[in-house]
Amino acid sequence: METKTLVLLDIDYVTEDNKPVIRLFGTFMAEEGPKSIIVLDRGFQPYIYVIPRDLERCQEELEGFEVVQVQSVPRKDLGRPVNVLKVFFNHPQDVPRFRDDIANLDSVHEIREYDLPFYRRYLIDKGLFPMGKVEVKGHSIPASEYQGGHAENTHIMELDGEPVLLESDFPELKILSFDIETYNPKGMPRPEEDPIIMISLSSNEGLRKVISTAKCDFDFVETVASEEDILKEFMSTVKEENPNIIMGYNSDNFDFNYINERAKRLGIAVDLGTDGSSLKFMRRGFTNAALVKGRVHIDLYLVVRRYMSMDRYTLERVYWELFGEDKEDIPGDEICDYWDNGGLQLDSLFKYSLDDAEAVTKIGEKMLPLTMELTRIVGQPFFDVARMATGQLVEWYLIRKAYEIGELVPNKPSATEHSNRRGKRAAGGYVKDPEKGLHENIVYFDFRSLYPSIIISKNVSLDTLVEECEEGNCHVSPEAGHLFLKKPQGFVPSVIGNVLRERVRLKTMMHQATDEREIQLLNVQQEALKRLANSMYGVYGFSRFRWYSLECADAITAWGRDYIKKTMKKAEKFGFKPIYADTDGFYAVYEGIDDSPLEPDNEMSG
Repeated sequence: METKTLVLLDIDYVTEDNKPVIRLFGTFMAEEGPKSIIVLDRGFQPYIYVIPRDLERCQEELEGFEVVQVQSVPRKDLGRPVNVLKVFFNHPQDVPRFRDDIANLDSVHEIREYDLPFYRRYLIDKGLFPMGKVEVKGHSIPASEYQGGHAENTHIMELDGEPVLLESDFPELKILSFDIETYNPKGMPRPEEDPIIMISLSSNEGLRKVISTAKCDFDFVETVASEEDILKEFMSTVKEENPNIIMGYNSDNFDFNYINERAKRLGIAVDLGTDGSSLKFMRRGFTNAALVKGRVHIDLYLVVRRYMSMDRYTLERVYWELFGEDKEDIPGDEICDYWDNGGLQLDSLFKYSLDDAEAVTKIGEKMLPLTMELTRIVGQPFFDVARMATGQLVEWYLIRKAYEIGELVPNKPSATEHSNRRGKRAAGGYVKDPEKGLHENIVYFDFRSLYPSIIISKNVSLDTLVEECEEGNCHVSPEAGHLFLKKPQGFVPSVIGNVLRERVRLKTMMHQATDEREIQLLNVQQEALKRLANSMYGVYGFSRFRWYSLECADAITAWGRDYIKKTMKKAEKFGFKPIYADTDGFYAVYEGIDDSPLEPDNEMSG
């Protein structure tokens, strides 16, 4: 038995002997330095929840399916206690195979949580968070005996017992950035015809390298004989550097896709995974994402698009916006000319190529911490979180919190339900058109976390929404008059409340801290919580959201409009004339105090 402490980078599962085997990919500190590790867990089984109409009859009918075990367990469904059956299967693929037949049994009212991917289910049930430290105990397997010996530089370990999450700060990870240049005499590069002429690499540990078939006196250029050798040297460098994160800019759609296509034509396997596996492409949203097993591939373009609002998202534009500096730039349609002309133009092309890779590293060091912290909060793989929409982040956070309190997760809407929801929108926030002119003595009034605060204070949640209640026991929304029980606290308000309290705690620590690095880390953590909390309102009205409720969304914005209008009216009593308002704040100019007495406003004071 041995014990290892690893940083959890990624997770998947494979099938061995018709059984699922969870694989935890990570890095740990060995005697010779950081080393990749794969931990195998053979003990986790897929399951679904069945809400029965007739408990005993349902248990009998389930025996007709290939189930491993059926347990009767207590759960909550929108806060209401319910007894359900937890049905275990041999393999994750058995779930989609049998779920419809089970759902159609007369003894079954409904099935739940049948569409949670197996590896994500594992993270939630085991309480593990990627980018956190995990302690594992087990025994080693010779790398030569695993996967045909392709994982030769990776430590392989069979898990005995349960993995344990440890408290940890941000992990120090090795980042390797890359960028390719192609020969494109006919415009847009075409992998079926146009070769790769350069691959540049940069790391956060000082690597500066350009691999090319052209010769150059620059010490960062490594000249090889052919395009095939460029690809082989690129893969050799990745394996030798052994990065935890491999990063590009538009690398999902272009760089890795191009490398893969050229490698296929040259008969080369792009075996960059720490398990010896080749580059894979997985569907994420509307595009494919390039997956390197055991190394987290981050397409920085997607991260930048999420957090920065700009007119253009070229690498040069982003670099200037973040650092106020110009970087080397060569128009894409001129690259082939620089290559053909040689001399000083070729030198410029080499510098431009390396500058691209170094810019990606520098931007990544600035942009990744926030996504990394969201990964540590939401508890899903970094690879996935970097590609998730805001609503998906919120949903997976709530799924984890639901598991922690024994709450069943609502199903995704059916096609019919989704169709009925589409096109329905809650009214938005209040907007007052700006008054034309040049204004002086302007002040800004801003509600702090307006919508999250409304959700908490008014207990706005799907499980507290009722059609009627005794007077005094409900919050009544303005305009439509939606009713929300005051007690008990709803699921979503309780989650947001914890998020905001943790954010306040972190901000307090940040103001008390004196170490600059500690302040930066605390700021990243509180900013991640802020983004998560502020996103929770919007998903109530998202048609595919599991906790969808148009009534909740409508009530939140109605209270928001009511509060800002009343605050503007009260501000006028103190001599502030509002000149522009939008959702959670307004601008005003000071014109003098009205001496008329203020009327009490019980609603605002509450």
